Amino acid sequence: MQSLKKFLTEKGYIKVPLNFTKTNHFEVVAKINGISGRFILDTGASNTCVGLDCIEHFNLETEASEVKAAGAGATNMLTQVSKKNSLEMETWKRKKVKIVLFDLTHVNSALTIHNALPVHGIIGADILKKAKAVIDYQKKTLYLK
Repeated sequence: MQSLKKFLTEKGYIKVPLNFTKTNHFEVVAKINGISGRFILDTGASNTCVGLDCIEHFNLETEASEVKAAGAGATNMLTQVSKKNSLEMETWKRKKVKIVLFDLTHVNSALTIHNALPVHGIIGADILKKAKAVIDYQKKTLYLK
């Protein structure tokens, strides 16, 4: 029987290592606009997000958004949006990526309370769907096409 890794690699998928955190999240290193950051992989998040405090870090051009964010115990949060960004994980790359920005303080507070490192943002279902993502939970690996 062929392994998942071999099967997906033959289909053109890129292998991306995941780190399993103390808070039972998968974390991935990604680059936005060529700048590296740490992100939670969240299949339940509809959009890929970055904290408002990381606008300068990732050289993001933002505009106001009418959409309110909710999640991880917080609701009705003001958001901004940044369009036309590049996103990379290992050798997988996409251009013209839209990123939602909002205050991730509550997320990072929860992580640090549990002795986990804070994150720059969240890789959401928008990217995972576009990349036809496959998560190998046992091998702690994300595959992207």
